[in-house]
Order: sequence, then C-alpha cells, then structure tokens
Amino acid sequence: MTEATNTEKRGWFQRLKEGLGRSSSKLGQSLTGIFTKRKLDRALLDELEEALIAADLGPATAAKLTAALAKDRFDKEVTIEEVRGIFADEIAALLTPVAKPLEIVHKPHVVLVVGVNGSGKTTTIGKLARLHQGQGKKVMLAAGDTFRAAAVEQLKIWGERANVPVIARGEGADPAGLAFDAIQEAKAQDIDLLLIDTAGRLQNKAGLMEELAKIVRVIKKVDETAPHDCLLVLDATVGQNAHSQVDIFKQICQVTGLVVTKLDGSAKGGVLVALAERFNLPVVAIGIGEGQDDLKPFTPQEFARSLMGLD
Repeated sequence: MTEATNTEKRGWFQRLKEGLGRSSSKLGQSLTGIFTKRKLDRALLDELEEALIAADLGPATAAKLTAALAKDRFDKEVTIEEVRGIFADEIAALLTPVAKPLEIVHKPHVVLVVGVNGSGKTTTIGKLARLHQGQGKKVMLAAGDTFRAAAVEQLKIWGERANVPVIARGEGADPAGLAFDAIQEAKAQDIDLLLIDTAGRLQNKAGLMEELAKIVRVIKKVDETAPHDCLLVLDATVGQNAHSQVDIFKQICQVTGLVVTKLDGSAKGGVLVALAERFNLPVVAIGIGEGQDDLKPFTPQEFARSLMGLD
C-alpha cells in the first residue's frame, strides 16, 4: 500500500469518526453514565442493553452485544474502555458479512437507485459516478426523477462534476421510457455502469410505487437481466423509520443493497447496525458529508470503532 493510499485511508477514518461524532457521543455518554468500574452483573447488562437500544442499534443487536460481553466477563469487574472495545469488535464482526461494494459484472451494469424524498438519492448517484469513474469505469447517469425539474438539473450538475454523460428529458416525461432510452444509449456508448435516478417514493403512495414497478418492467424489455442492482438510499437521520423503508422497497423492486447517507448529521448512526442485523442486505457505501468525495465503500471495522469513539 502506498503512502498516499495510507494517508487517504487515515483521512477518511478521521472524517468518519468526526462524522459519527454525534452518534458516538450520545452512546458514549450513556455508557459512561452507567458505570466507571463495576462488576458485570445482570442489572448492568440490562442497563447496557437499554443504552444500545436507545442509540438505535435495535433490540436484537443489543442482545447480541451484551451476550458477547457477558460470555467472558460476567461477574468480573469491567471498565468503560473494555466495554467499548468488545462492542466495537462485535459490531465489526456483525457488519463484515454485509460490507460489499457495488460489483460491476454486466455491461452495461444497470443500477436503479430508489428511496424516499430527501434521502439524498440524486447526490448519492453523482458521488457513485465519481467513485467508479475514478476506478477507470465508463459511467452514465439517467435523470429518471422527471417529476422535479430541480432533480434533473441537480443530476446534470453532478454529471458535469464527475465528467460523465447524463440522459435527461423534459419535466413530466415518462421515467420508464427514459430508462429504456438510457439503456440503449449505454449499450451504444459501451458504458460499464448506468445509474438511473428515480423520483422520491413515499412508502404510502401506491401510485408512485406502481410507477417504479413499471420502470422495472420496461427495463427488462431491453435487457431481461436488468436492473442488475437496485440500491436503496437511506437517510441516517430518520433512525428506526429506516426499517419500514427497507420493508416497503424490498416488496417493490428487490433491493440488492443499501447506501446510508447523512451519518454526519445524526446521532442515529447506530441504525446501520440494526439494519444489517435484521435484513442482511449489502451495505454498498456510506456518506458523511456533502462533498463529492464524501461517499466511500463501507468498511465495518472503521465504522464500528468510530461509532464507539475509538481510534
């Protein structure tokens, strides 16, 4: 590994730790408030479990973490540092199976990007384009959120920043038809990765959900194997509401991976752990800022240690 790569990794870890500062601070204060140095008994385990649940890690994850702590330390004195370290290791182990960057195995590899309004979908697409173009891939974007002129313009700006082509139509154009045209154009231009934006879908809007299903049907007319991935973009600030979003979108478009954004703007970063434990869906990338390089492939150990406020 080169010195430049090491520096970049250290820089990203520092930004991740700062980005998760609100989450780790909330959790750290809860843990510190429980004890300084105490014997690990049933009462303490219950308090720790409650603190983890309050930090959005979810009941199932909290139970696993406290069980792991009790396995070797029960009825022994423990410090806050030991607890943080054990929890970080267990969280990293839990997250490792779902840490899977987007794998481009078709040409073009068609990715439908979905999510509710305000989750950061369009911005995420722009950042994914930059990330994969930086890896030598030919990338194209499709502005499928035709209901909002601002979304089309936003994607065009991201396309210019990443120096990738954007397929767009006028406001109100048929998004399914646009997706159809985009795949044909991607084939003609020998594109490696086609990222298709979609309108923000509210979970309780059956009409919008049917529109998304229509896009999938039309895509399959061009390439029956597509879409090859369906990435759900989740805003970390919504906390436990992210669970219902995953539930709904899984029913509609066979979600193959998650992108979790806005981890720097929330004290609810622990929800990523709960989502991994419950759904076992790949976490493709995480976002910790608005900059074009603030989206990176998900690394479990860095995330776990940052969440626990460790170096």
